[in-house]
Amino acid sequence: MDIKFYNSLTNKVEPFVTNEPNKVSMYVCGPTVYSDPHIGNMRPVVVFDVLRRFLTYVGYDVTYVSNYTDIDDKIIKAAKEKNITEKELTEFYIKEFEKDVKGIGSQIPNVTPKVSEYIQKIIDYVDNLVKIGAAYVVDGDVYFRVSAIKDYGCLSGINVEDLKVGARIEKDDRKESPLDFALWKKTSEGITWPSPWGNGRPGWHTECCVMIDTIFPSHYIDIHGGGYDLKFPHHENEIAQSEATHHNKIAKYWMHNGFVNFGEEKMSKSLGNVVTAKDILASLGGPVTRMIILSAHYRQPVNYTDETLLSSKQQINKLSNAYRQLALKLQTSDVDMSKGKVVNIEPFLLALADDLNTSNALSEMYELVKLINNELRSRESNINLLNDYFKTLSDMFYVLGLDIPYVKLSEEDKKLYAEYNQSKANKDFARSDEIRKQLMERGIL
Repeated sequence: MDIKFYNSLTNKVEPFVTNEPNKVSMYVCGPTVYSDPHIGNMRPVVVFDVLRRFLTYVGYDVTYVSNYTDIDDKIIKAAKEKNITEKELTEFYIKEFEKDVKGIGSQIPNVTPKVSEYIQKIIDYVDNLVKIGAAYVVDGDVYFRVSAIKDYGCLSGINVEDLKVGARIEKDDRKESPLDFALWKKTSEGITWPSPWGNGRPGWHTECCVMIDTIFPSHYIDIHGGGYDLKFPHHENEIAQSEATHHNKIAKYWMHNGFVNFGEEKMSKSLGNVVTAKDILASLGGPVTRMIILSAHYRQPVNYTDETLLSSKQQINKLSNAYRQLALKLQTSDVDMSKGKVVNIEPFLLALADDLNTSNALSEMYELVKLINNELRSRESNINLLNDYFKTLSDMFYVLGLDIPYVKLSEEDKKLYAEYNQSKANKDFARSDEIRKQLMERGIL
């Protein structure tokens, strides 16, 4: 299958060719764990989970890494406000985040490293940058020397001269250039670690470089992902460090998802217009919440509106009804459901192969649902074809991460359902209504 993705580094759609045959190395920047994530924070959780599932489904061996930033000024502040340690705060919110990840139907990544577990490796990495002349020390702080590389701004497309003009407003005379960024911060506030430059903690932009270096020995991965807001300065600064250290740009393909907007405005904790993932999952459930995100192409914004919520509810109901009726038909026909074969899934997979176009993939899934409903309504329905449709729809649900259940009937359920149909055929409506109520209570109808 020809797969192509939009590469943020080259600003064009490119054929997907991995560094190693049939293997994919993927790293996605994870959350800073100091509060409950909002629904916008869950967009990369869904987008890159679908990417992982799709690549796995078509035969790749995917290693998916996403980190937890558990060292940050916001963490220190939040821990102080709650009168607990930073570790207690971050461990709590990591667990809460993983509940939301599972609640929205995503799989936990293969590896979930924490910054606090990589301190010595970060120190060694920064020390090497100092030794090769790509970083310098000022009063216990360490800064990356942007002039050490040639194409700073290659990912974001930001003009370096414009950056210099803007940076002079908040000029730090200790830095050689206003563009230089911190790799190590000397501080006595919050948790600190000893280093060759004094006690302190790492800067934000180095952690991902070190984790990728450690987990992926080649130091050059297939896919680096994250939200669009990370392109600059975070991902730009990652590339700068990797160019100085390994003379590469960390990843072959850079993929960035768009924002979730509240109405027409970006959802952000700093703006105070957030809806927490926990609240929306409790209100709408995982499949509907996930559908909100899947309904738009990953590079486009998702507008969180009443209309979007209603549409997502309707689509999940449509899928759920077809799936449950299909499962009921198969189980009451005593078909071996394990014998179903995948049919007509190529257009669905081709949509995802075309820059992970989930909206087009959903359209292909709705076409299958039409075929299912037509076959179910037919007086001479082909039970083997329906079994194949069930397998195909189940596989589509897996790839998109839609956790839509169906009721698995017991022998008692089957007998009760047979009696229900017989009562209707005999026009014993009192009895059929009584049984119908029981079937509804069991979730069968």
